[in-house]
Amino acid sequence: MERERLLGGLSALAAFGIWGVVPVYFKAVAHVPAPELLAHRTFWSVILLLVLIVLGRRWSALRGALAQPRIWLLLGASTSLLAVNWLVFIWAITDGRVLETSLGYYINPLINVLLGVLVLRERLTPWQALAVALATIGVLNLTLQLGSIPWVSLTLAVSFGIYGLIRKTIRLNSIEGLFVETALVAPLALGYLIYLGATGTGALGAHDGTTDILLVLSGVVTALPLLAFASAARRLQYTTVGFFQYIAPTGHFLLAVFVYGEAFTGAHLVTFGLIWTALAIFTAHSLHAARVRSSATGI
Repeated sequence: MERERLLGGLSALAAFGIWGVVPVYFKAVAHVPAPELLAHRTFWSVILLLVLIVLGRRWSALRGALAQPRIWLLLGASTSLLAVNWLVFIWAITDGRVLETSLGYYINPLINVLLGVLVLRERLTPWQALAVALATIGVLNLTLQLGSIPWVSLTLAVSFGIYGLIRKTIRLNSIEGLFVETALVAPLALGYLIYLGATGTGALGAHDGTTDILLVLSGVVTALPLLAFASAARRLQYTTVGFFQYIAPTGHFLLAVFVYGEAFTGAHLVTFGLIWTALAIFTAHSLHAARVRSSATGI
């Protein structure tokens, strides 16, 4: 059991650590337009995931799940949300908005709580309500101070929150689920890449060898942290995995401020301070609730 927890912790650290530094990858290919990057990420991901499914002999589980028409509808919806999330994320990184992606993924856990209330009819505890209220005040502060809604942060948080909510209702592991999602849009991605190649406007083969290698590796950048996350989820409690998730937006924040020199104003300080406080309250409450449940069940 101790060895399993150690492996789970290392897997979670690897998953969220990779997600935390992934802006470095997209900065390296910032000269490639975001829609083309999305097409490469989709196409090379589906190739890699297909290889993993074949090697892991996962076809039976995949066929069983996809025999239900409802699953196809849900996967169609999750695919659309994932495409929006990926496109906005890629564009934000290449456009110098890494700080906004950090804010979005800090907000995401609190969006999940809000969706649980609105969609699943769950009830907020007083501590959860306080956390959501502080995060809302933080977003409103940034909106008023900067004179515009932080749409990048909110789009990332809401799209990924609803995506997670849909995937929660589908009994399909992360590898098989992501394979179907990428396979649904792979023909469009491939057609777009072929069109770019035929018109001589594509990035593959038009720049240096490093660019070509990085574009092909977009599938690895996508699948590797997901595999690590799946390993962590099998070995750790959900609350423990949730604690690790703050590594990714923290990585984005540090890169934005200290590496890429993005502006961190007083308005940002107030907003991030409120959201960090909200997350501290939310995490402490979740850990306390988990300990109470463990004591009650004798685990």
